[in-house]
Amino acid sequence: MALNILVAPSGFKESLDAWAVAEAIATGIHRAMPEAQVLKAPLVDGGEGFVRALVGVTGGTTHRVVVTGPIGLPVESFFGFLGGSGPKTAVIEIAAAAGLSLVPRDQRDPTRTTSFGVGELIREALDHGAQRILIGCGDSGTNDGGAGMAQALGVGLLDRDGNSIGFGGAELGRISRIDLSQRDSRLSHVAIDAAVNWHNVLLGARGVARLFGPQKGASPEQVAVLEQALEVYADRVHEATGCDISTAPGAGASGGLGAGIRAFLGGRLRPRYQVILPFLNFDELLAKVDLVITAEGSLDGLTPVGKIPTEVARRAKAHGLPVVALAGTIGKGCAANFNHGIDAFASIIKRPCSLDEAIRDAQKLLICATEDAVRMIRVGLVLGLKKSAKLGASSP
Repeated sequence: MALNILVAPSGFKESLDAWAVAEAIATGIHRAMPEAQVLKAPLVDGGEGFVRALVGVTGGTTHRVVVTGPIGLPVESFFGFLGGSGPKTAVIEIAAAAGLSLVPRDQRDPTRTTSFGVGELIREALDHGAQRILIGCGDSGTNDGGAGMAQALGVGLLDRDGNSIGFGGAELGRISRIDLSQRDSRLSHVAIDAAVNWHNVLLGARGVARLFGPQKGASPEQVAVLEQALEVYADRVHEATGCDISTAPGAGASGGLGAGIRAFLGGRLRPRYQVILPFLNFDELLAKVDLVITAEGSLDGLTPVGKIPTEVARRAKAHGLPVVALAGTIGKGCAANFNHGIDAFASIIKRPCSLDEAIRDAQKLLICATEDAVRMIRVGLVLGLKKSAKLGASSP
């Protein structure tokens, strides 16, 4: 009755990274089913852990650097280089310079936060001889359309008086002209690919300000300001570059940073799993197992829009595999996930508790929830065996 189980989770934001989540799930599996064979494939979606994952799997290197953080203060950051042959490829995760985790809870205001540090990371990669750059977009604390990143790379975003605008999404509404004459010329000689959520667009009802602004601390009034400012930004970008970023797939990734990568860096936006999963040989792992367990901090109606659990489930279903998802919270519209390959899901929280408690105890909660789920699966296996035995006995 031993199962081969693939554990393929995301991280739990501000709590456990994907590796810690995978270890906790494996522990819970073995408590309920000691004989199970567990394969682990911690996944990243372009956010926190992107550099660690790709550098680790290729035997690359990590480089530490200090950059401008999202609230304008210096932060310790990093970027990496892939190992192996081929062009010298730098790996950058925007979360390391403009991530939500770098914004103190009492200062979360996307009208003011900046992606300037992302541009500084790109500049450092170029200084170190990068011939190709992979950028992971996710977990941002900004909503500036990549304007800060562009400014760090020499792009002039100028107001009516010819002065540079300041930091933050609200400042985009003041742009009168974009000057590309001082843009870092090295950008024209490197290949840039950004791993983005392909469903995220810059403007409109499902644009980045309306959909994700509130998660980053924006009030309804600030969401309206951000949307209007991004409309001005998109118009000025189109005038300066000929690039229409308003509804391009992926342009809304990471507070619109995808738009800046496309317009100012000449980068190619790609669905993030097309970039990440080939490095992990994910389909080869799926061919070896009987069951998949995935996990994420929150499972809701937005999970099918490019999140890890449903991407895992989609690929698992191509192999005919059942999928169980565990989550810190189960939110509105969660039933939609049944239509995207997830067969069962459960929250790891079994009693009322505060967010701080849930974050603090996430590892223990995840272990226990996994044990409970696998014990139920074990009951199902026993019932299946009993039913098969009865059918066999009644056959002539």
